[in-house]
Amino acid sequence: MVRVYRYLLQDGIFLLALAFIGLGIVVNFEVFTGEAQMTTALVQFDEALAVGLVVCFGLCWRLFAAQRREMIRRAKAERRARELAHLDLLTGLPNRRQFDKDLKSAIAAPPSAEAIHAVFLLDLNGFKRINDVYGHHVGDDVLQQVALRLNAAVRQGDLVVRFGGDEFAILARQLSSAEQATSIARRIIAEIEAPLRIGNIEHKIGIGIGISLFHDRRDEPAEVVRRADVALYRAKAEHRSAMRFYDEEMDARLLERDQIERDLRVAALNGQIHPFYQPIVDLRTNRVTGFEALARWFHPDRGEITPDRFIPVAESCGLIDKLSIDLLREAAKTATSWPADVYLSFNISLHQLKDRTFGLKALRVLGEMGLAPQRLEIELTESALVQDLEGAQAVLGTLRDAGVRVALDDFGTGYSSLYHLRNFQVDRIKIDRSFISDVADAPNFVRALLGLGRGLGLAVTAEGVEQVHQAEVLLEQGCEQAQGYLFSRAVSAHETTKFVQLGRNAA
Repeated sequence: MVRVYRYLLQDGIFLLALAFIGLGIVVNFEVFTGEAQMTTALVQFDEALAVGLVVCFGLCWRLFAAQRREMIRRAKAERRARELAHLDLLTGLPNRRQFDKDLKSAIAAPPSAEAIHAVFLLDLNGFKRINDVYGHHVGDDVLQQVALRLNAAVRQGDLVVRFGGDEFAILARQLSSAEQATSIARRIIAEIEAPLRIGNIEHKIGIGIGISLFHDRRDEPAEVVRRADVALYRAKAEHRSAMRFYDEEMDARLLERDQIERDLRVAALNGQIHPFYQPIVDLRTNRVTGFEALARWFHPDRGEITPDRFIPVAESCGLIDKLSIDLLREAAKTATSWPADVYLSFNISLHQLKDRTFGLKALRVLGEMGLAPQRLEIELTESALVQDLEGAQAVLGTLRDAGVRVALDDFGTGYSSLYHLRNFQVDRIKIDRSFISDVADAPNFVRALLGLGRGLGLAVTAEGVEQVHQAEVLLEQGCEQAQGYLFSRAVSAHETTKFVQLGRNAA
């Protein structure tokens, strides 16, 4: 803008000079007459000619000046367009195009012998829920605050960019070690997990971070980013704020995951995944009071594929809804063959809580199979519950209104909040197996959990009981129900009848 005013001033001075020159020519018109005697008409013609020349020259100069100003305007517009092409308009951060340019530059200028460069890929946890519930204007405010916090967490000179949506990236050059990258990632997590206040509402989000280290000019930019993306995928699988460095084993696991996904689609379509049932035993009478349904997949080539390997894949590829309903339908059908006082325990995950209609779907299945809702107990972990409190209220509320009971699984390993026990009207807590393994040597914690359950009027089940002495100690401390390999592994549907009839003695 200053340059434009300078050009206008120059144009004004030049035109003023032209005016004075023209005036001088008119006044001193003798420069056109020389020594000859001029007539009045010729003098007037000379004066008119001089004025005409001045006017023509002035008009030409104005045209030239206007063209020059237009060129300046276009140059500024082009420069601004180039700047915007490398800038994220919402956050003011550089964008993916600028990141790609700087990454190529970093690879072309490798770090010193004892240093490394790093690419961090970041993805927010819980941002979509804020967008859906409070609107995109609140989501935009969150992204702007996240941008400020990321810049506060990194070193001076590190490049923070926004790729789009809730995805960000950082290019950090000349790190002294992987530990320094870890330190940056931890600062990022601390900054992002601090509450965000938008208006009168406080929001909490998390972040997943994938880190790729590089130090060779032979590295390809796309490969560096791919490695960070693979590491980010592993971090996001934890459903909480986490960071992961890329390692080559991740590629092997990713290839295995892709193969599992392809096979899983076939298995889900052909009904190759079935529920097996682990007995839940009354420690006082040794009789089976219920069964926990556990998914089992017996692959024709790979053998048994455990749920911890295929359930996360089913969640990420969109198969979990169909798989869960199919498993519940089969388990409910099996449960109708048990005595009326034997209940079915069925696990749901965070993904089901996000589906606000899951409760209605589950009740519809129970109706189709003829299983009373009072004979179904839904299990979920407290970590899943707290990540979507509104979803939990909706889904569990629908189920509880129909008579379905609710159990908190892995109790004692997470938040163990009395608020959640009360607010979600939990019927049972299941003590995690990690506390049962040494219950004889360190019984105090289990005793405290049992006391908590009794004080709140909740049923308590101990998981992972494998030794007789563990069952004896639990019974002495007042625990009435347990499950684990001491009684039985999960069994097929037709074997459940034997356990119902014979109880623990058949194990």
